[in-house]
Amino acid sequence: MTKALKGVRILDFTHVQSGPTCTQLLAWFGADVIKVERPGVGDITRGQLQDIPNVDSLYFTMLNHNKRSITLDTKNPKGKEVLTALIKNCDVLVENFGPGVLDRMGFPWEQIHAINPKMIVASIKGFGPGPYEDCKVYENVAQCTGGAASTTGFRDGLPLVTGAQIGDSGTGLHLALGIVTALYQRTMTGKGQKVTAAMQDGVLNLARVKLRDQQRLAHGPLKEYSQYGEGIPFGDAVPRAGNDSGGGQPGRILRCKGSETDPNAYIYFITQAPVWEKICDVIDEPGWKTHPDYAKPAARLSRLNEIFARIEQWTMTKTKFEAMEILNKDDIPCGPILSMKEIAEDQSLRATGTVVEVDHPTRGKYISVGNPIKLSDSPSEVTRSPLLGEHTDEVLRQVLGFSDHQVAEIHDSGALDPPRKQAAE
Repeated sequence: MTKALKGVRILDFTHVQSGPTCTQLLAWFGADVIKVERPGVGDITRGQLQDIPNVDSLYFTMLNHNKRSITLDTKNPKGKEVLTALIKNCDVLVENFGPGVLDRMGFPWEQIHAINPKMIVASIKGFGPGPYEDCKVYENVAQCTGGAASTTGFRDGLPLVTGAQIGDSGTGLHLALGIVTALYQRTMTGKGQKVTAAMQDGVLNLARVKLRDQQRLAHGPLKEYSQYGEGIPFGDAVPRAGNDSGGGQPGRILRCKGSETDPNAYIYFITQAPVWEKICDVIDEPGWKTHPDYAKPAARLSRLNEIFARIEQWTMTKTKFEAMEILNKDDIPCGPILSMKEIAEDQSLRATGTVVEVDHPTRGKYISVGNPIKLSDSPSEVTRSPLLGEHTDEVLRQVLGFSDHQVAEIHDSGALDPPRKQAAE
């Protein structure tokens, strides 16, 4: 079965998380992703957070599946020749260097476009044009500058970042869409173009409902927020709302049976208006169906704390899975708080390829996240991440068509090997 992106070749100059997320997604869809790494060092995450000595870390392996790795010293004259040849033979160059790094390498957009007018150059940066465009950004910085942290947490507590990597991985996913879009446009124009995704912009896109609420706030209180029912005035910016729902249907995280000892014995419960009467039946409050303080959604908004406290009395008599089974029979929206251990052991996620087991030559077997996007005619196969420089000679010969003599010459130049330290005199 043909892969969706078969025939597309990606020159991958990415590292850490945001860029590798993008190129891994493209590789899962069948693109030939050639990861260019520094000789002797490679992507810095190969050695970060190692759980097994002298083995590529899970940080690296889980972000670089289905890729080929070559080592290349781009400061070496022969290395520059190889890079030029790669640009000629690839469709997309993806990078998440700091601002100006490609230019200092001698390969600004104008040079790349001259070498290969069809080349798409895709970049992740921390910020778009403006006062901060030259600043270096990491995951939590992006969450803070994109508006997510200021609206996450509880009203009387610190702003919080989320465990979901919405700055790094989120922006990588945005960039992947931009690349595929540019590839599609190229089929009509024949021309490459620049594609950029700023981490601040990506986070803001994912936090758009809070920008929505900022505008609503100018016209009155946000009635679905807990503080409205508590009679606490709103300020001039969207507040942190704890676990209140971000949509029009009020929701909360509630304790379940076993929460005294299990930190994840909780369920998210949404009091959706169309199933309100069924909720009343489940929690044994039939009078709430017709009582003027509870019967209509608008009346319930000022009583959400009381309502969810009553629902929690019921959820605490059930495990989160028992509660989910009961509530789903009546189409009451809910979801258990799943720990990473529970997710790792979930056989249904294994069956769909959302969680996969991969065999690595030095690490052995480990589990990883598979492709979250499923195509009916192009199923994704997750293969292991490459060892550092594993495919260098293969790429030189098969992709660039270099002869054995040329490959040997490049090796002799030192362009593929770590710089030699000068002996002390």
